[in-house]
Amino acid sequence: MARIDFWFSIGSTYSYLSVMRLGQVAAETGIDFVWRPFNVRAIMVAQNNIPFANKPVKTAYMWRDIARRAGKYGLAPRLPAPYPIADLPLANQVALIGMREGWGSAYVRETYRLWFEEGEVAGAEPNLSRAIAAAGQEPEGVLARAAGEEAVAALAQETERAMALGIFGSPSFVVDGEVFWGDDRLDDAISWARDGRVR
Repeated sequence: MARIDFWFSIGSTYSYLSVMRLGQVAAETGIDFVWRPFNVRAIMVAQNNIPFANKPVKTAYMWRDIARRAGKYGLAPRLPAPYPIADLPLANQVALIGMREGWGSAYVRETYRLWFEEGEVAGAEPNLSRAIAAAGQEPEGVLARAAGEEAVAALAQETERAMALGIFGSPSFVVDGEVFWGDDRLDDAISWARDGRVR
């Protein structure tokens, strides 16, 4: 079975488009997508690459672009969503715990749904507890673990791995060391996973 590592960071706006459709894409293609949360903000700060801060024209384009692409995928976000989010690391530390325990993708989909479709900021309450509960977990215990040193160190380690692969943004799809950045490069990543080239 072909495999694609799906590197994403809750806090990335364009990742909404990938997160909300990746389950269906996996079912249709038979590709094994491995969800890999990381801290995209840490990488952007390290590279002095902050794409939308204090850039109103670019930000307005981003929301319009997401709206157009969401319509293509049958998604119905209420835009603009609250942005940026304050506690990006905590949201992703919860995701990392969830990925290791088998409920992470359900949490990530719900946290994005609440953020983009109900206006509940990711990484904050009530989004955190609602998304964790929707994934079948007890919020208080998960949040305590997510705020602990082990989860903080694990996210930092995953972020270092992402940087070592050459990842600089979210979402990114990695196939045998080849990096495809952006939701609009998913088809290219699938082609590479199947044939070793972009069709």
